[in-house]
Amino acid sequence: MPTKPKPIRPARRSRPQPKPARVAVRGREAPAGAGHTQALSRGLAVLEALAATEGGATLTAVADRLSLPAPTAHRLLATLEQAGYVQQGAGGEWLVGVRAFRVGSAFLDHRNLVVHAYPHLKRLMEQSGETTNLAVIDDGEAVVVEQVQCRELMRMSTKLGARAPLHASGVGKAMLAAMPDTAVSSALAKRGLVGHTARTITSRERLALELEAIRGRGYAIDDEEHADGLRCVAAPIWDENGEAWAAISLAGPTSRITPARVDGLGRLVRAIADDITLALGGHPPRR
Repeated sequence: MPTKPKPIRPARRSRPQPKPARVAVRGREAPAGAGHTQALSRGLAVLEALAATEGGATLTAVADRLSLPAPTAHRLLATLEQAGYVQQGAGGEWLVGVRAFRVGSAFLDHRNLVVHAYPHLKRLMEQSGETTNLAVIDDGEAVVVEQVQCRELMRMSTKLGARAPLHASGVGKAMLAAMPDTAVSSALAKRGLVGHTARTITSRERLALELEAIRGRGYAIDDEEHADGLRCVAAPIWDENGEAWAAISLAGPTSRITPARVDGLGRLVRAIADDITLALGGHPPRR
């Protein structure tokens, strides 16, 4: 028995989807949200400009620095002021507000020195080929709180928590050089200038000259001053107040870290220490 043919149904047409509204941005079309993104970017740029200016900035100075029309800069400042992120001083200058400070403080509360520094220590080890260390000061000594060992058979190794003298270690001298003279004297008074090798600096006068040289080149050298046959190169990490709260170093045998390599390794350590400083929201002292 022949089957009855099924009726052919017309294909269902999909409803056209509404296109997103578009607005013109600098002579071209862009999604409507682009205007809000641009305003947000400009507002953040205003905050950064004020944060980088000591004593605040006038409306004209903000507009000139960001290449904005004065009315646009004023509108951004007024919006940020209403939200509490900026405020006006007695002389009409614009300053970072209390709410922006609270946001920044939340970052400082949640940062972790070791966690942030570790990938940079690993990068320093890869680029230098030597063991890298992170240290802080505790009770007049440098204390190692993190280490990334190199792959060489002959390498420097120390336990976490190991202590080193401030005046005879790379990390110690890097942090001492970042301190004012009164703080240096106070730090050294706890342990004194004990000799560890024939090359250890045990004179306050010689140490003062050494710290001045470190400030000039931006990195410290432990030239067999703590242990014979071991050379270290170190640089400080700065906090949000422009004070050194830690230091990183690379260390290895003098047969590999030769005098000819020291300057290049010093510049490398200093650059990576600066990267860690930036990641932690710090900055070098404003001299």
